Amino acid sequence: MSKIKEYQLFIDGKWIPSASGETIDVINPSTEEVVAKVQNGTIEEAQMTLEAAELAQKSWRKLPARQRAEILYRLADEIKENADYLAELLVKEQGKLLKVAQMEVAVTASFIEYACEGARRIEGDIIPSDNPNEQIWIQKVPRGVVVAITAWNFPFALAGRKLGPALVAGNTLVIKPTSETPLATLELGNLAIKAGLPNGVLNILTGPGRAMGNALVESSITKMVTMTGSTPVGQQIARNAAQNLTHVQLELGGKAPFIVFKDADLDEAVDAALHSRFDNCGQVCTCNERMYVHEDIYDVFMEKFITKTKALKVGDPMLEETDMGPKVNAAELKHMEHLVAVSLKEGATLATGGARPKGNQFEKGFWFEPTVLTDVTQDMTIVHEESFGPILPVLKFRTFDEVMGYANDCDYGLAAMVFTNDMNTIMKCNDELEYGEIYVNRGHGEQHQGFHNGHKLSGSGGEDGKYGFEQYLEKKTFYIRHKA
Repeated sequence: MSKIKEYQLFIDGKWIPSASGETIDVINPSTEEVVAKVQNGTIEEAQMTLEAAELAQKSWRKLPARQRAEILYRLADEIKENADYLAELLVKEQGKLLKVAQMEVAVTASFIEYACEGARRIEGDIIPSDNPNEQIWIQKVPRGVVVAITAWNFPFALAGRKLGPALVAGNTLVIKPTSETPLATLELGNLAIKAGLPNGVLNILTGPGRAMGNALVESSITKMVTMTGSTPVGQQIARNAAQNLTHVQLELGGKAPFIVFKDADLDEAVDAALHSRFDNCGQVCTCNERMYVHEDIYDVFMEKFITKTKALKVGDPMLEETDMGPKVNAAELKHMEHLVAVSLKEGATLATGGARPKGNQFEKGFWFEPTVLTDVTQDMTIVHEESFGPILPVLKFRTFDEVMGYANDCDYGLAAMVFTNDMNTIMKCNDELEYGEIYVNRGHGEQHQGFHNGHKLSGSGGEDGKYGFEQYLEKKTFYIRHKA
């Protein structure tokens, strides 16, 4: 039996054992076997890391942005050169399909490369003054030390999404990945050393959120917190950061409506609905969480959709023919079972799925069938509570106003999907839908040059594109008076 690898803390360019002596097991969701162990960092080590990052930032910020980008391009190259190893590690720690893990590694590198392209575009303003012989200069400068807290569903991509703009902008970074899926992120430490990233610019800590996480967020050294995760955790982070008025950027929960109007291309809508619900076992913040289908096409649409859902193959995520892997942990699996039980009690009908798949290969692991619920009403729990898993409630609608009311009847406002070929309907949806990201005639999936932001309880700030890059900068204003 091979020895289980144990990862230390990556602080100031070095791997350091935690003084706690405690470790956390990282579990393979497909087999429930221990993949690796990570160390349980302490509050004192969080403070030590912040101090190292603060010191490193003094010199890092003085490098021209283009020189910072050149180092980060090398980091992106290292990621691509180690793509196969990193993808297999993601499969083992998170349970996603190998082809999805390969995509995640590629996206992580391209997140960093996209940020590097912005190194020459950090622009300020020169504004006329009301006073004679005076100009107003507004300069954009790095915030300082940034703490990044990432989620378990796309841990590596989320690290790259934050790392790229944070470091290109001249900040230094402390990443705290979740205990469920920290391994690929920890490997960034080794790749940063190979790329020549100066010590202290990138640091990676593992440990309990209520201790180490709080220490990172509450420190006066921390000048920005960027977090992807659940809404309750995001709300707590905002409260903890408020004592120092630390800038907070949050990407939180979602309950995306998927709306199919009667003039939609049904085959395209079925395929998009299928993948936008069951990709990554439904563990995507912009996933199709509740589907509204016009009553005139409901029967035809659902016949196609249920047929394709039943054909999805659940199994080993390393195999090419597999369509869906396991949930990430036992707690998530129990949540799926609970949501189905509550939905049936409230009057929904189980159209397909609803339980652990049958077979010896599913005795270990956190498996759940692709599940569709019909006869759902707007007041049911499943319509409002984020499932973050392969369960889809489907509702009929009759009028545009009715479905807009249903879609906006939600605490979240991250993403929505609309299928229609009527331009007037598209424009009306643009006006009415209370969501930060709207996909028309396609499924979910944002791009680097866009802006990934949520409304309502789905977050604040936003990521990607020029607007996301600006989150990592603050403004400094100069009033420059000169002699005539």
